[in-house]
Amino acid sequence: MSGHSRWSTIKHKKGAADAKRGKLFTRLIKEMTVAARMGGGDINGNARLRAAVTEAKASNMPKDTIDRAVKRGTGEIEGASYEEVTYEGYGPGGVALIVEAMTDNTNRTSPEIRHIFEKHGGNLGTPGSVRFQFSRKGYFAIEKSAVSEDRLMEIALEAGADDLQTDAPEVFEVVTSPDNFENVRQALEKNKIPTIEAKLGQIPSMYVKLDDQKSKQMMRLLEMLDDHDDVQNVWSNFDIPAEMMESA
Repeated sequence: MSGHSRWSTIKHKKGAADAKRGKLFTRLIKEMTVAARMGGGDINGNARLRAAVTEAKASNMPKDTIDRAVKRGTGEIEGASYEEVTYEGYGPGGVALIVEAMTDNTNRTSPEIRHIFEKHGGNLGTPGSVRFQFSRKGYFAIEKSAVSEDRLMEIALEAGADDLQTDAPEVFEVVTSPDNFENVRQALEKNKIPTIEAKLGQIPSMYVKLDDQKSKQMMRLLEMLDDHDDVQNVWSNFDIPAEMMESA
């Protein structure tokens, strides 16, 4: 497939595996904790927290784990204090990358992220060096077995979605403006359409194709970044070849 969501689809496949479940839960716990700290523990009044809780439930996270993460954020129970950090840089062939992380120690995380970039043919840039190539959008992934394309298109577009991507092998992908993210989420929920993933993210305005050698190097860079314990999301404008999508 082509488009913004290739790496998101790969991350979902990886996250579904037992070996990745711990990493997925860690990412979601951090997101719920920070979302609750910034916007309160009421999911009805905190869209960011609601999206994180929805994804956690879809990933079969135990309710007690979700509740503890939210209470750590609101200060009801003690826990680690996380700081949001965003890194921008370039990978092989000039691919632009935005890496969103949450850490309790930037002095540890920053050099580790820099090392991953440099080891795999990339380099970190200064803040703002690649962000202009991306736009903030809402993103939903829905299993194709859950709803027909025509029905989903009708519901999503009526709720204000910008686009419906159908090229991924297992999921439909709905893209929205940040302002319409909540409208689309409510429409999907009202119509009992479950989401695999629901989040606000960085969508590139253009894509970079690489030759076979650089594509493999770029995939390794993405995988190493995604495997880092502090990394929450990786956004890039790498046009991942279809055969790499299928083997991911």
